[in-house]
Amino acid sequence: MDTYFSLFNLPTSFAQDLTQLEKAWREASARVHPDRFATASAAEKRIAMQWAARINQAYDVLKNPVKRASYLCELAGQAVDAENNTRMDTAFLMKQMQWRETLDDVREDAAGLAELAATIDQEEQALESCLTELLDHRKDYATASEKVRQLMFVAKIRQEIQSIMA
Repeated sequence: MDTYFSLFNLPTSFAQDLTQLEKAWREASARVHPDRFATASAAEKRIAMQWAARINQAYDVLKNPVKRASYLCELAGQAVDAENNTRMDTAFLMKQMQWRETLDDVREDAAGLAELAATIDQEEQALESCLTELLDHRKDYATASEKVRQLMFVAKIRQEIQSIMA
């Protein structure tokens, strides 16, 4: 089966060397760059464009931890289905509520925002470590799909904090 990982000759795993991923992306992109097909037939140009689009899509998915984890779950037949499946661990729901309340309280406080951002960064790192264990070692895709939904929330609130701080 042709996967985004095989496209870049990378291991099918959550843990990735992002420097190696970028290098593989650059090499693959160079092979299908439009300049290499300037004198090619229309069909060859079209195929090169399709490959370029696939390479860019694969890179976009693999460089992003949320997308990469979701993709791995989907490859294993366990869709994350975040739009329809909003079930979350009670403890995580409580954290969400606490973070939202804190964000409302510190919106105008740079130090408070920085502290909340550090907390969110720690949670993100913990979830990514958990996903490495679940996806790469245990192959527990059902539990991983729940952790992916949690990581989606963490990434969203991190982005919100960053936009306020900007």
